[in-house]
Order: sequence, then C-alpha cells, then structure tokens
Amino acid sequence: LLMSHIATATKVVSRMVAKAGLLNVLGKTGDTNVQGEQVTKLDIIANDMLQAMLDDLPMVAATASEEDESFVLTSAGAMTGRYLIAFDPLDGSSNIDANVSIGTIFSVRRRATVGTVVKEEDFLGPGSELVAAGYAVYGSSTMFVYTTGQGVDGFTLDPGVGEFVLSRPNMTLPDTCCCFSINQTNRNRWSAGTRAYVDHVLARATPRYAKTTGRYIGSLVADFHRNLIYGGIFLYPSDSASPGGKLRLLFEAQPLAMLIEQAGGSATDGRRRILDIVPEGLHARAPLVIGNTEDVACYGELVAAHG
Repeated sequence: LLMSHIATATKVVSRMVAKAGLLNVLGKTGDTNVQGEQVTKLDIIANDMLQAMLDDLPMVAATASEEDESFVLTSAGAMTGRYLIAFDPLDGSSNIDANVSIGTIFSVRRRATVGTVVKEEDFLGPGSELVAAGYAVYGSSTMFVYTTGQGVDGFTLDPGVGEFVLSRPNMTLPDTCCCFSINQTNRNRWSAGTRAYVDHVLARATPRYAKTTGRYIGSLVADFHRNLIYGGIFLYPSDSASPGGKLRLLFEAQPLAMLIEQAGGSATDGRRRILDIVPEGLHARAPLVIGNTEDVACYGELVAAHG
C-alpha cells in the first residue's frame, strides 16, 4: 500500500512535468530552499503531492523532504506509524526549463519504536537500515524503479491505462564501464586521488576503459538510471569548494546506494561505504562515487594512494 501511494504520486508529478510548458509551472519561484538553492515551481508541486499522498497512511509516521528544513508529521500515523519516508521530490529540477530528464528519489526506514513522538534522530540511521528505496525518472517514458531488499525491479508507466507495468525485472548492473559520469569542469578543485582516477579512465590504456564514453547529464537520477542500464560509474566527489561533498546523504546518496548494491554495484564517499555512514542531520551532505564495484574499488585505491 505504501509503495502504491508513492507510485501514484509519481504518476501525478510525471503528468505535471509532461505538461509543464503549457501550465505556467516552468521557472523559479524566487525563493530558496534550506539547501540555499533556487526553488522551481515544479519543486513545490512535487513536494506537496508526495506529502499529500503519504499524509493519510496510518503506517507512515513522518516524512522528510530535501525542500523542507524539518520533517513533517503525518495526520494519520504520527504516533503509530511504523515507517519514515525521506525523498527528493524533484531531483535535477534546475534542468526543467531545458526539457532534460529529471526524477523523484525516495527511501523508507522503519522506526525503532512506535507510540512516541518522532524525533529528527529517528531519520538519522545508516543507510543499511533502509527497508526500501527507489526513484521515478521522467524522460521519454516514466519509469519507477525500486527495491525492498530483494533485488531491483523497473516499471514503465503505460499512459494509455495509467498503470506501471513491469518492464525490467531483476535489474542487474552490467559488468562493464560503458558510461563515465563526472563534471570535468571541476578538475582544478579535485583531490590528487580523484584526478588520478579520472586520468586513468581517460587514458583508455586498460581493456576495461578502452570503450568507455563520457556521459554527464547533471541530473543525478537520470545519470544513475542510464548507468544502471548500461553499466558505468557516476562521481560527485568532494573538492576544495565542497570538502564535505555536495549531494544529500539522506535524500539522494542513501537510497541510490541501496539500489546499486541490490543491483550488484557499490557506492562510496571515497573512503567509506555510503550505507555505513550515519548522517549528522537531515540535510547532511556526502561525496558520492557509485556504480560498478570494480570501478568504485579502483577509485578508492587511487584516493588511498594519492590522497
């Protein structure tokens, strides 16, 4: 029932995204969110839709969104709900006006205790405690991809009947580095280890990277989805401008790390497994290197060797 409500919310968001240019919901509101980022009109619509769809579920105690400073208690399950939901309502929203693929990322955590008022600390466990995670990607078609800890399945929205249809059962990461995803304009800010790894890949001197191509959309969920399908690695490492990383641990890194591990891959901040990191707050950030295990391990080795 919970997954069904989340999926229904993404259907509505998908429809709004598809009609964005016709409904005057493109562009920014003029406000900034808790992250200090410009808020788009569709950010607000997606955020409100997800909260509304989860508010009346007795099994959900509270939700936390990248767009809100604090968590929100639900009307139906604030005291008795077993689950806490964290989500990025519209990842990649800065690309909306350019009609680039964007998406929604979410994770589900089980409460340690039921019958008490939810505290922020209840959201702040390691990602290894998640019971479900997933995303919707709004592109040429809308896909809903999720895991409950028993593999990854992908569903495609059939607009004719308004239902998600299983289209990619048991998704596994191909053992190849087809796609290499990093914003190379940040090179001057990188550590020596990150530069060493990027140079290693770009040299194409090993069989593994002989046919690797650069693919970077700048929309995390879209980059992740492409690499999950084709095989590859996505890097948003720490740098001199963001030594603690840029991506949100709770809303982006943890759910995608659960998905990639269930698909046979790995995720690290360069030194630690993402799912082992305990967030220091709802909006804690972290570096993210995610994709094929061999490539993630290679990155970690070069970081350890070069710093």
